[in-house]
Formats: sequence, C-alpha cells, structure tokens
Amino acid sequence: MHTETHLIVGPGALGRLVALHLAEPVSVVLAGRRPLPARQTLTTPEGERRTHRLDMADVRALPAMAPSFIHLTTKAYASEAAYASLFEQLPATTPLVLWQNGYQVQPELSRRHPGPVLCASTTEGAWVANDGAVVHAGRGMTYIGDLAHRHAELSQRLAGILDRAGLAARAVDDIATRLWHKLVINAVINPLTARFRIRNGQLRDPPFRSMVERLVNEIAPILSAEDIEPPDAGWHALVWRVVEGTAHNRASMLQDVLTGRPLEREAILQPLMVAAVRHGLATPFLAELDRDLARLSPS
Repeated sequence: MHTETHLIVGPGALGRLVALHLAEPVSVVLAGRRPLPARQTLTTPEGERRTHRLDMADVRALPAMAPSFIHLTTKAYASEAAYASLFEQLPATTPLVLWQNGYQVQPELSRRHPGPVLCASTTEGAWVANDGAVVHAGRGMTYIGDLAHRHAELSQRLAGILDRAGLAARAVDDIATRLWHKLVINAVINPLTARFRIRNGQLRDPPFRSMVERLVNEIAPILSAEDIEPPDAGWHALVWRVVEGTAHNRASMLQDVLTGRPLEREAILQPLMVAAVRHGLATPFLAELDRDLARLSPS
C-alpha cells in the first residue's frame, strides 16, 4: 500500500509522463481542466507499452486530500491561474514542485508560496499521442533543488522517489544555474523545431545545423554577462547532447504549434532577450525567431 500521494496538475505530455512513472512507487492523482481517460498508456523509448489506471480530478474541484507533493506541470503561461486555484483548496504548506520551462515562474512562485518550493529541470522528452497515450521519446536527467537553498533534504527525498520510478533524478544545490542551462536548451530547440515543424533530431541536418550554431553563439554571451557558468563541455555540447538524446521527440513548442495552443515565448525567449538589452548585446536571430513565433501563436 502506498504511503504518500502526489498530485500532478497539468496532464500534458510532461504531466502524464511523470504521473505514469510515479504511479508505481506512490499514489497519484492527475488533475486538469477537461476529462481524460483513466486508463493511460506510456510508450517507452524502447517501444514497450505500459498502461496504468490513474485517479483523475478536475483542478477546479479537487477531492479532499493532503498530498505529499504537488507537481505543477502546466505550461508557464497557465501556472499562475493553476496555482491560484490549487491553494484555495489545499493546505498552503504543501511542498510545490515547479516543472515549467523558462525562468519566470520559478522565482515568482518561490516568493509567493508559503510552503517549500522545489524546482525541477528536466531533459526528458515526451509528446502526447492522444487523450489516452503519451510517448516517452527520449530519456534525460531531472535535477531537483530550491532557489532559497533551504530544502536540501526534501530535494533529496523527491529525487530518490523519481529515480526509483524510472526517471533519472538528482538533487542539486545550484538549481538556478541548472534552470538557466535548460533555458538555453529550450531557447535553441523549441523555436527552431516549432518554426520549421521538425523533430529534434532534424536539427542535426542542413540547413538547421548552422542555425543551431548561430543561435548558441548569440545566447552564450548573454549567459556570460549574467555570470552564469557554462557546463564543463560548453554550451554547444550541451545543446547537441540533448538534440541527440531526444532526436525522435517533438519539442513542446512544436506540439503547441501543431495543436493550435499558445506558445511559451515569454517564458523561454523573453528572459534572454531582456538580459541582452540590459547588457547591450545584439540578438538579431533570436529576435527574428521571436517574431516568427508571435505570428504562429494564436492571439
């Protein structure tokens, strides 16, 4: 019998990926704004199909519960509304885990939430096949930590649960740096795959390969100006490693383009563009891609 319950809010590709893995070691409730089938199937990167029956809930009318963790896996632009709805219904001291892209949601909700706030930075790749199925398209690593450096033990516990559930995870004390690293990955892969409607692996091919290089060359000086240390292998190697590991994946922004949903431009591109302006750095290619995505995003 499971001794704890995890509430996962946001049943998109990432939310269902996390839910279907966690459903083995803990109890899981998956909450969203529209009904989904309770039986959900995960296709692993190796092609194996696993089906679990998940407890589903409406985020606006949650069952009486006191979860051990709340995982917020909504899009960045939907996180504020989801958070407001949650904490009209749940204990305010419940640990909150933020899985959003970018670097806007995390500082804001870390300030607002009375309980512990952990941030998750992941390179797992997944996409939604249909209302009852998600594809785990590429394995990655999930780093867990908190911006205030107050919850190392809680981070260790959650990383252990995720690791046992089959999602490689590690607690870290430099999660802000990890989030910036993930932001670089997202700022390169998401705009290009969404703009040209290609899978991640196609970025290795002409003419996209040179676009990746150009974009990394624009972004790297911004991180340097912000005093963000690059990974040991450098920015280019970081991006290409994720492209390789998620070659068959449809990046989240491409999924949004294909389904007509709003794009996470503000969360992914704006922190970099604002920092570039602050430091007087030119980013013509980044700005061009941002304009292209604005045209693709529904108003």
